[in-house]
Amino acid sequence: MYPIDLSGKRGVVFGVANQRSIAWAIAQALHQAGARLAFAYQNERFKESVQKLTEPLGQPPLLECDVTNDDAVARVFEQLRERFGGLEMVVHSIAYAQREHLGGRFSDVDRQGFRIAMEISAYSLVPIARRASELMADGGSILAMTFLAAERVFPGYNVMGTAKAALENEVGQLAAELGQQKIRVNAISAGPLDTLAARGIKGFLDMKHVYEERSPLRRNITHEEVAKAALFLLSDMSSGVTGEVLHVDAGYHIIAL
Repeated sequence: MYPIDLSGKRGVVFGVANQRSIAWAIAQALHQAGARLAFAYQNERFKESVQKLTEPLGQPPLLECDVTNDDAVARVFEQLRERFGGLEMVVHSIAYAQREHLGGRFSDVDRQGFRIAMEISAYSLVPIARRASELMADGGSILAMTFLAAERVFPGYNVMGTAKAALENEVGQLAAELGQQKIRVNAISAGPLDTLAARGIKGFLDMKHVYEERSPLRRNITHEEVAKAALFLLSDMSSGVTGEVLHVDAGYHIIAL
């Protein structure tokens, strides 16, 4: 049990695909802390796996949500209003780029591939935050997931790095705008972790080796470490923190090479 009590708090988690998802690690930490959760999954392809994962949590609400469809996003938050009455927490762990644009030359990314990556990985935070804020009458916390490629060039990450840069800018914009409603918006910049999405990144294993060799802690991070940082940012323990990008990467981001 984590030393943070979220009893009575309500949240929705976007982005659980399987047991290796960062979103799933975060959801488990929130559940253990006492939070009441709902899960938004992309489409029917993921429903069964999400259902099996979440059954031990007391069969929480599972809500289908294609984040490229504004009506679908609105429908999810209307369902959350009906089920929960309100919200205190949102986890946005959504990212996607077409496989052919994760590798090769960045200048070869076509217009459609760029649009898809930006729309799903970055823009989706905007309507989610807008709808969530309507349910956060007493304030709340919104958390997004990013990566160091938002700040530096990672060969193979390509257009996803551009999308993460946009996402981080949105975190600041939304934090400034929603602060008067006592809503905090932050992000975690996690080191490389084995996830379904990571499999599509060319050179991912090399990336992990470099982190292990050069980070101050001389190792890679774990899903649990990201989950603990998320628990902090989503709880009142971080009540004075907003617009922050918290690096959970064994310190790799401070190294020059």
